[in-house]
Amino acid sequence: MTAQTPAIEDHPDITALRARYDRVAETPTAQLVDGLTLLTGLYLAMSPWVVGFTGDSPSLTASNLFSGVAVALLALVFASVYGRTHGITWVTAVIGAWTIVAPWLVNGPTPDNSAIVSNVIAGALCLLLGLGIASVGMRADMRSGMRRARR
Repeated sequence: MTAQTPAIEDHPDITALRARYDRVAETPTAQLVDGLTLLTGLYLAMSPWVVGFTGDSPSLTASNLFSGVAVALLALVFASVYGRTHGITWVTAVIGAWTIVAPWLVNGPTPDNSAIVSNVIAGALCLLLGLGIASVGMRADMRSGMRRARR
């Protein structure tokens, strides 16, 4: 006769933590950051065609397309289920850092200045917005820690 232990997903602390993250994700600040991240990802994905460097640098075109789609999908996921995905918010900032340095690191000729400027600006936005998304979760953790300390 063995006693069944409850699943970790049913633990009251896990449920409360997810609920807290979901409440934080519903704040206007979090929604603004998520929306701007989505728009930045979409721009990054279509930037090779907007700026016009698809033929000159096919490797950078592919990098921007995949990075932009990834950022846009992450923004959608964070906006819809932040309570379950807050642990990977740092990925958006890493993709932003990659986007900044990609013009010099991808295979092929160095792209023209307009492609470099576009990547640096879009990458900096991804980096800052990624840090903003991560800070939303950190603020929720700090608030809950302060509440526990007051008890």
